[in-house]
Amino acid sequence: MRELVYTGFVSLDGVVDSPGGPSEGHRSGGWVVKDIEFLPEAFALKGEELADTTALLFGRHSYEAFAPVWRDSDDHADYKDLPKYVVSSTLSEDALVDGWGETTILRSTEDVAELKKTDGGGIFIHGSADLARRLGEAGLIDRYNLLVFPVLLGAGKGLFSRADKDKQTLRLRESEAYPNGVLKVIYDVVG
Repeated sequence: MRELVYTGFVSLDGVVDSPGGPSEGHRSGGWVVKDIEFLPEAFALKGEELADTTALLFGRHSYEAFAPVWRDSDDHADYKDLPKYVVSSTLSEDALVDGWGETTILRSTEDVAELKKTDGGGIFIHGSADLARRLGEAGLIDRYNLLVFPVLLGAGKGLFSRADKDKQTLRLRESEAYPNGVLKVIYDVVG
């Protein structure tokens, strides 16, 4: 079974959208780059993850935002040849971004569950708050790699469901605190 890993930037109150800009429409967009001192070591997790990443998974909105930018970005060059999957019931094949490697559209949560049963290594989800929440509720996410920022946003898309559901237990695999207040926390989902 392949491991499904959510990786992302998250505010202390659980918001994951608009870390780099106002694209989600709330006034706190850009919270990763505003008022937080940039320390390369606080972002080293992103480079470390590459060794475990064998495929990328996106929701439609994040795919449409990231694909045209990451395709031509030197910082994301290692992603170019990785298989990519987009979960969407509406995205058409002709809407896929050319020149960014093999991309497959999955139509449902069940398709993601089937993908996990295939051979291969870690599948990493970037952005994609709605998808991550849905996959978490379905018990499909195996690990959370989070950089937690010392901000409270109030508005925005949350990573975790607020529904009354069975408890999920997480086990801390690794953590580190940085002088700029960012915390790296890596949790395995254990039940």
